[in-house]
Amino acid sequence: MLRDSAATVAPACPVKIIAMGNNIKQTLYEGDWLRLVKIGHWESCERTHGQGMAVIIIAVTPDNNVLFVEQYRVPLGARTIEMPAGLVGDDHAHDTLQDAARRELIEETGWSPGKVDVLLVGPTSSGMSNERIAFVRARNLSKVGDGGGVDNEDITVHTVPRAQAPAWLMRKQAEGFELDLKLWAGLWMIEHNPDGSPAD
Repeated sequence: MLRDSAATVAPACPVKIIAMGNNIKQTLYEGDWLRLVKIGHWESCERTHGQGMAVIIIAVTPDNNVLFVEQYRVPLGARTIEMPAGLVGDDHAHDTLQDAARRELIEETGWSPGKVDVLLVGPTSSGMSNERIAFVRARNLSKVGDGGGVDNEDITVHTVPRAQAPAWLMRKQAEGFELDLKLWAGLWMIEHNPDGSPAD
């Protein structure tokens, strides 16, 4: 889910100081969705919602097409190809990974899952951010709308035959799109569980 809102003016000095073991955690800046912190000598970024959690949804339609989304990403200054994804707990205090995955899949693609399974949770960029993401496999999909996102996300939905998905992604890169590298992990987990066993 894309968020574009004005943040408060950066303070002249840290607004919060917390002891963390032998280190001091300082909040250098806090906006509506992100905060910049310093722990000891290490600067990093934290999400301000839901313990920094997000979901990425691996979804294949009944016609064996993989669902991808295309949208403009402000930090990159470019359009990207990604799997459907979104934040956990940004609008819903009691959000679960499964609830967030269902909601984001419907909002972004117009497909509703009959079943969602959380496969794996881990950090996305452990040296820079506290963000963790959950890979969620969505199954038994049914079409319930057009998708496209909310709050001016301007998402384009792509349904790509599963066997052609890797080649299609490389063509999009050649056209100038940025590709989320998690796409290849998602494609692998269509057929495999994280331990390498076949998906049910």
